[in-house]
Amino acid sequence: MEDVPDPEPTRGHQVLDVRLAGVNYADVHVRGNTYLAPVELPYIPGNEVVGTTEDGKRVVALTQGGGYAQKVAVHRRLQWEIPDEVTDEQAVPLALQGNSAYHLLFMVAQITKGQTVVIPAAAGGVGSLAVQLAHQAGARVIALAGTDEKRRLALELGAAAAVDSSDEDGLTERILDAAGGPVHAALEMTGGKTLRQTLDAVGPRGRLAVYGFAGGELADIPVHTLLQKSVTVSGFWLPRLYADRTLPLAASMRQLFDAVAHGTLKVVTGGTYPLADAAEAHRVLNSRTGMGKFSLDTTT
Repeated sequence: MEDVPDPEPTRGHQVLDVRLAGVNYADVHVRGNTYLAPVELPYIPGNEVVGTTEDGKRVVALTQGGGYAQKVAVHRRLQWEIPDEVTDEQAVPLALQGNSAYHLLFMVAQITKGQTVVIPAAAGGVGSLAVQLAHQAGARVIALAGTDEKRRLALELGAAAAVDSSDEDGLTERILDAAGGPVHAALEMTGGKTLRQTLDAVGPRGRLAVYGFAGGELADIPVHTLLQKSVTVSGFWLPRLYADRTLPLAASMRQLFDAVAHGTLKVVTGGTYPLADAAEAHRVLNSRTGMGKFSLDTTT
């Protein structure tokens, strides 16, 4: 940790006093310089925060870096006032992970009631929210997770079946067995062999929504499979919606806040660390041993 000058807000931005900073796997990519956007040093990680405005409003906001700090400048269009019924800990994952889960399911994968969808890392930040959102939409969820504890959590959150994803070999067959056949849609964030195994479980005219490569290995998409089964593969990166003036994020945030406030969407908390212990939070996140949302308390 070190002292740096307070951020200077540019046009359309304002400075927040940060209370909690969300920790995401994108931050691990930033640290290793494998992120989707160029990283110029020095750099302060952190893409989602809960903070307060100058007039005392409690908001959750999206940033493009800078969140691991006591103050951050955010665009006014990328912050949302938190309802009184929602706590800081419940709000912190909604801006990035909640919006990602929502738009992956309904904008990219286009799941509808009665369809079967595969959700990876089902006990993680995005995955645990996606399992619940898909289940509440009437979809049948096949959850992927690497431990018994994580698979039990996915079932508690609404998954119809939970599949062991710790071994890539035979993953396609395990998904097909759990689903009773090919699935309508799948989310994918590991890359490499896992992506190809997941793709093979998607049925004709199905959809695969790719939102990461946490395994560190990119995958070549087999074109003959896409053509033969007429499968659609789409990439998704939430920052592409930041400048969208049709306000898709505002609409999804309202639904996410309402679901949390009414108790139909549970935020799984993986732990809150002091800001000085950001490295430990990254170690636990990268080890894949934790579950749910990790955050940093910038006030301690």
